[in-house]
Amino acid sequence: MNYETNSQKVKVGDIFVALKGKYYDGHDFIEDAINKGASKVIGQKKLKIKNYKCVKDSYKYLINKVGKENKKLTKDFTIIGITGTKGKSTTALLVYQMLCLLKVQCAYIGTLGLYYNNQVLKLDNTTPDIVTLNKIFKLLKQEGITHIVMEVSSHSIALKRIKGLTFSVAAFTNLSQDHLDFHKTMTNYLNTKLKILKYLKGPIVLNNDSDGVKSFKKKANYYLTVGTKGDLDLFDYTLYASSMIINFTYNYSHYTVSIPLVGKYNIYNYLMALGIMLSLGFDLHELINITNLIKPIKGRNELIKSSKGYIVIDYAHSPESVKETLITYNELKKNRIITIIGCGGNRDKSKRPIMGEIAVKNSDYVIFTSDNPRDEDPKEILNDITKDLTNKNFEIIEDRANAIKKGVKLLKKNDYLLILGKGHEDYQIINNKKYHFDDKEEALKYLS
Repeated sequence: MNYETNSQKVKVGDIFVALKGKYYDGHDFIEDAINKGASKVIGQKKLKIKNYKCVKDSYKYLINKVGKENKKLTKDFTIIGITGTKGKSTTALLVYQMLCLLKVQCAYIGTLGLYYNNQVLKLDNTTPDIVTLNKIFKLLKQEGITHIVMEVSSHSIALKRIKGLTFSVAAFTNLSQDHLDFHKTMTNYLNTKLKILKYLKGPIVLNNDSDGVKSFKKKANYYLTVGTKGDLDLFDYTLYASSMIINFTYNYSHYTVSIPLVGKYNIYNYLMALGIMLSLGFDLHELINITNLIKPIKGRNELIKSSKGYIVIDYAHSPESVKETLITYNELKKNRIITIIGCGGNRDKSKRPIMGEIAVKNSDYVIFTSDNPRDEDPKEILNDITKDLTNKNFEIIEDRANAIKKGVKLLKKNDYLLILGKGHEDYQIINNKKYHFDDKEEALKYLS
């Protein structure tokens, strides 16, 4: 039985569940769902409609019904769930690539979409809603997939989108300030992340150097750690423009490997991926041998080399990730760091001045611009970012295309132009409407 919450997607025989959301009320679209062939309608308002069932909470009804079906659907899958503030996408895609290289029938679900059998489909959320997940699991079952690696956002845990799932292995990448518009406090945020353990039947891989790791250690039945004094213990690395050489120990043996990623945080992502694969029973030597076949991740420190200088497209959009990215390229720079950055609308406002301060302190020059303002006034967002800055090494260009054009124009030999915040995204959300916009496309346009 198929459930739908969007009346536009209803097909003949589907059950339409009317949900009351932030911007829309599904009860307003019941007639449309019936006209499209819905066999039954579930809602929480008392209405006199044929084949209508009134429940106390239509969202809880949906979660329970679809959660039970997802439990049956996924019982034969090996599912890996990765949570954390940063690094979910990179870690998950590294695991996905390793599984593919080892000829495992696998899929990836996350921020960059749905990957399976050389197919890539776009998704609306890091962890899709439970109805979309239901459709994905049905598809992957038909496609012969055995392993699924998925990003598990804190929103998806809080909203029980993953109800019915059992993770064979989980991972916690790190914890830093983000999503406080939703969770309100860091304590709430951490406690939500910890709930992934309720869905776990195997080990969890932990970043030993992250805030919150002690809480995971107290609650987890079995864990493997990466980082300082971890089971996978990093002790040295060398940074290059598009790669790194890292040295680590595991089970008292020393290993050296070159990875096609940049930044210390990506060392953790790689070691997390190794930890997950080891927890699944794969051989470490075999994993190291295929590392040279791994490809960089789209929109994650994606490097564009030109005669004018280097351009980097990256998704960094939290204070910690912006700081780490800027520190990395300050280690590499031979001339200037020029940074283009903004903050999203309708999100945690407390991080805006923090990100502004980090940007001007760790860059030679900064252009502050729009980044998905949604239904907020872009000028107010930019004012929040810049109003307390004492450094004067910045300007404000509200239009993101013009900001990138100016950034490319400023670029000189051996400069790094960092375009941060959107990474792989190919859209801008302005007044809650999506418009096509791709940072990389824009940069290449002005380079030519």
